[in-house]
Amino acid sequence: MNEALLRSLTPSVLGILVRRGADFAAAEDAVQDALVEAVRVWPADPPRDAKGWLVTVAWRKFLDATRADAARRRREDLVEEEPPPGPAPAVDDTLQLYFLCAHPSLTPSSAVALTLRAVGGLTTRQIAQAYLVPEATMAQRISRAKRTVSTLRFDQPGDVATVLRVLYLVFNEGYSGDVDLAAEAIRLTRRLAAAIDHPEVAGLLALMLLHHARRPARTTPDGSLVPLAEQDRSRWDTRSIAEGVEILQTALARDRLGEFQAQAAIAALHADAPRAEETDWVQIVEWYDELTRLTDSPVVRLNRAVAVGEADGPRAGLAALSELDESLPRHTAVAAYLHERDGDLDTAARLYAEAAQRAPSLAEVDHLTRQAARLNSRE
Repeated sequence: MNEALLRSLTPSVLGILVRRGADFAAAEDAVQDALVEAVRVWPADPPRDAKGWLVTVAWRKFLDATRADAARRRREDLVEEEPPPGPAPAVDDTLQLYFLCAHPSLTPSSAVALTLRAVGGLTTRQIAQAYLVPEATMAQRISRAKRTVSTLRFDQPGDVATVLRVLYLVFNEGYSGDVDLAAEAIRLTRRLAAAIDHPEVAGLLALMLLHHARRPARTTPDGSLVPLAEQDRSRWDTRSIAEGVEILQTALARDRLGEFQAQAAIAALHADAPRAEETDWVQIVEWYDELTRLTDSPVVRLNRAVAVGEADGPRAGLAALSELDESLPRHTAVAAYLHERDGDLDTAARLYAEAAQRAPSLAEVDHLTRQAARLNSRE
């Protein structure tokens, strides 16, 4: 079973059903039922036209549900005739679905959650983990969002800023989580950049390309994380870096700075250093100052503390870190790193072990545990 194929086809199948007149919630339910059917049937009897098969089955699932619904009389015109089986339309409605899910009638968090579920293909559990809320709470949020957009026309635009947040969250989930959606997020951002002349769209595309370029060097063959400073930079994708830098420079020249452009500038400075020791940390701190001004995000301030520790020494970094809430995710891991840089190895070992207990992924748990063990085993 090719799960990547199913994931890539889901948005366009959903879009076709909505264009045919199905309301969003019913269409999404029908597509999910068709995917379950595909998992059951395809291994023994794979279709020649995967998309056409999914469209046909999803539409039939929708019709079955509609005919069984008490409101079927109001949908008689819609269900009277079933489109004949055949090749599915080539139109890709994925981007339009992102805009529908990012409609201004939804809160940003609901828009992101709905898009990740209906278009990105993430499970409710994965989205709940991203938001640090119970799965049942997230399921209710997504259900309410589906009901809201079900009353909207498919051609109504959404909020660009929310779409960008959606794409970035999808990219991050694909880059470091269980589901590989990074390439799909880049593809959709390229389409958005081609359709909308906006420097922040370009900034997000540049940021994705610059981060994605480092992906081959981020882990060892056994899956262990490799910190940025220890990565084999010869494995970085120089073409993606060059493209990302070019896109970023064009966006910055428009003098309409936004958070994604600032993040991309930081990523570009990392990419520009032939060796970790040659990283321009002073300039990176300046960009973090700009990013803090734009977002005032605790996570940005946490990353800034690391940069300050590199530019001005670990004690300066620890001073910056002391201004932040200790419950912030990865706060303890940053403290461990800065204490190690400052030579306080006992404290660093203890903090690495504590950070491992709070790490959000198995790869980070393994990495931080190894760091603690390395310091504890020193002679």
